Amino acid sequence: MSSAWLLPEHLADVLPAQARHIEELRRGLLDVARSYGCELVIPPLAEHLDSLLSGTGGDLDLKTFKLVDQLSGRTLGVRADSTPQVARIDAHLLNRRGVTRLCYCGPVLHARPSGMQASREPLQFGAEIYGHAGLEADLEVLDLALDCLGDAGLPGVVLDLADTRIVRALLEGLDTAARERALVALAAKDQATLESAVQPLEPARRRALLALPTLYGDDAILARARELLPSLPALRLALDELATLGRHVRQAHPKARVGYDLADVGGSAYYSGARFAVYAEGSSDAVARGGRYDEVGEVFGRKRPAVGFSLDLKEIAELVPAAGGRAAIRAPWAEDSTLRGAVRRLREQGETVVCMLPGHEHEGQEFDCDRELVAVGGQWVVRAL
Repeated sequence: MSSAWLLPEHLADVLPAQARHIEELRRGLLDVARSYGCELVIPPLAEHLDSLLSGTGGDLDLKTFKLVDQLSGRTLGVRADSTPQVARIDAHLLNRRGVTRLCYCGPVLHARPSGMQASREPLQFGAEIYGHAGLEADLEVLDLALDCLGDAGLPGVVLDLADTRIVRALLEGLDTAARERALVALAAKDQATLESAVQPLEPARRRALLALPTLYGDDAILARARELLPSLPALRLALDELATLGRHVRQAHPKARVGYDLADVGGSAYYSGARFAVYAEGSSDAVARGGRYDEVGEVFGRKRPAVGFSLDLKEIAELVPAAGGRAAIRAPWAEDSTLRGAVRRLREQGETVVCMLPGHEHEGQEFDCDRELVAVGGQWVVRAL
């Protein structure tokens, strides 16, 4: 018989010090997003399953907890990603004609963890721009993502850029089964399986696909890609835009290292253009992901240009040292009106005042008290401990 206090695998409580750290990061990131003009939305934790899985492919379906709504009998899902919900809000509740900038921050639940040490309950923060198809929106989202990570104090940021249109253009002509085999092989860098899957393609596309796993690195990779890949309009546009994104990041964020991975097929059923992943010291996986996903709102009847990013605040908090505890004032407990008035005034001034309850006067060590409130000459004054 298991103990009642044990939690399911990959779920954990967040204890006071870490909870405070996460909350401080959350407030900081929301302030950064607001400085860009993003409006905060709070979607529900559960909604109809077909809405949650709109335009996201099979990966999100496997991560989503399903349950039956006792009111309607319909299948609900507990959100595993907030982006489809935000697309629904943009399409149907706001229904604006022009540009809309939205941000969000809330828990999501995964039926399966994304890794051995991953939480099944990330605290997802994200921001999205709807209504602008130009590269300016991609540039703004990249700036916002890197500014958020900078505000959090994340060290050693590395940006990897990719574009879904490259693989899509090269795989044109393959049937669904062969395309899926090729995508799996590209993700695994399995050259033998990739060669088998792309045999039906014309030689130029076949050679290009087999060369893709080698196209990883700095700016020289883009020049090499122009030599190795067919001169298709979609490919030229993707490479031009990747070069523009890379130049912009180097100018605006000189501390960030920029690279390219043209064989990256992550989220290929979801993204529709340029996409990115951000890595940092101490993390084996990306700490933020984003890009363009213009098809996400199609199921809601409004196929709007869309670009955004998201990250897990719990993961960020693990990588960034917490700031020192906020200084507090220790005060005695009494019904004395002058004491209560002094405590109230200090709290109104933004101070943290911890009153020692009767019988617990010597238990203040868990608080960051560096001062105390004491009576001196009939007045309550603050003095250093």
